[in-house]
Amino acid sequence: MIAYLAGTLAEKSPGFVVVDVHGVGYRVAIPLSTYEKLGEIGSSIKLLTYLSVRENAFDLFGFSSALERDLFLRLIEISGVGPRLAINVLSGMEPMLFRRAVLTGDVKALSRIPGVGKKTAERLLMELSGAFQGSGELAAMGVTPGPGKDAADAQTEAVLALVNLGFRHADAAQAVRSAAERQNANATPESLVKEALRSL
Repeated sequence: MIAYLAGTLAEKSPGFVVVDVHGVGYRVAIPLSTYEKLGEIGSSIKLLTYLSVRENAFDLFGFSSALERDLFLRLIEISGVGPRLAINVLSGMEPMLFRRAVLTGDVKALSRIPGVGKKTAERLLMELSGAFQGSGELAAMGVTPGPGKDAADAQTEAVLALVNLGFRHADAAQAVRSAAERQNANATPESLVKEALRSL
């Protein structure tokens, strides 16, 4: 298995990059979350990778962080979720927001991801909620059962609204987190969006 690629960024687009490694160009499929972190053409690049081997194809998938790669690996273990759909999930929602949506049972947010309908969203919740809770990620993300669920939902909705307005996932998430810190626990998605827009 190819664990990572380190070389020069030869080409880039929202769906793939070409990494020049000692004169050999590797075409690597990437999620939008990785694309947003890329440097300029000609800059150095290192991607964590996963090699998908099928009967008639070898496909490389690349990620800018272990968090993205680990979520991708968890997703493709789920029945009916292949590498392409897993990439769509990462492109549609950054990993921390995805975990938050799973932990809070937000089927609506997951269903908005391109290629993920309601049935697939429900399967993702069923397969992943226990794993995420078991690894202590509720506490790590500040998500708690009961009353905390509403606050987490409000932040998720706010970030999705900002992304739909054209802002990058990373920028939207940071702005909403900052807005949530300035508001009380009863903040609504609308109030969080208004507050976040002041810093975007």
